Amino acid sequence: MKRILVTGAGGYIGRHVVKELLDRGAEVIATDINVDNIDSRAIRRKFDIFSGNTNVYNELDCPDVVLHMAWKDGFIHNSNAHMEYLSKHYEFIKNMVEGGLKHIAVMGTMHEIGYYEGAIDENTLTNPTSMYGIAKDALRKSTQLLLKDKGVVLQWLRAYYIYGDDKRNNSIFAKIIVAEEEGKELFPFTTGKNKYDFITVDELAKQISACIMQDEINGIINCCTGVPMSLAEKVESFIKENKFNIKLNYGAFPDRPYDSPAVWGDSSKIKAICNKK
Repeated sequence: MKRILVTGAGGYIGRHVVKELLDRGAEVIATDINVDNIDSRAIRRKFDIFSGNTNVYNELDCPDVVLHMAWKDGFIHNSNAHMEYLSKHYEFIKNMVEGGLKHIAVMGTMHEIGYYEGAIDENTLTNPTSMYGIAKDALRKSTQLLLKDKGVVLQWLRAYYIYGDDKRNNSIFAKIIVAEEEGKELFPFTTGKNKYDFITVDELAKQISACIMQDEINGIINCCTGVPMSLAEKVESFIKENKFNIKLNYGAFPDRPYDSPAVWGDSSKIKAICNKK
């Protein structure tokens, strides 16, 4: 049974991952600044991972695996917090490894890539266009350099467009729910032609858990469906599934020039992981 430390365990994705890992039989140490809403089967630890504590590996029970998901202002892509905390993320990972950690997985994002058309794989060049993407990209590169020739397993889990448990996120789906509850008839929308890789938070949790419960397939791993779908098709489906009355007001907003026309993840590695016996 693996002992897995999950940082950011009380967050939007973190709570689902903790539950999935527990369901798979892992021993989970769940840490965050607020641990009240985390699955009670986990060992819940309120802990400041950014304190610079050099003994953090021992103080958090010497885990077999660390899944580092903690990230401030993840929904605010140009928040100053991304650059302010970058060195603290690196320091936490460094202290964990120097304490004896042999397997670390870090939550990445497709926003590391920037403007791109087509399928993203582990060799796709990065050119991020937001502070969020820049910080994640810098953390990945610095962590890869830190761990070079150290014999430590590194998995960089690159997520795509997440939905589900929508009242807890800041996506278009959450905003549609609010507009529907307020009784609005129309929701201002773009043309909706852009295509993205949409994944539910529950499926994402399953993929993340499958990744870190093994250590044979590593490096950059896309946590995704591998199937592009237009924003219009996905949102119309969401409205229909929830039996909402609200309608989309197409063209109320112009399409943003920096949004990729069609971008999705290459799912070959995650499929290999999930199909392993």
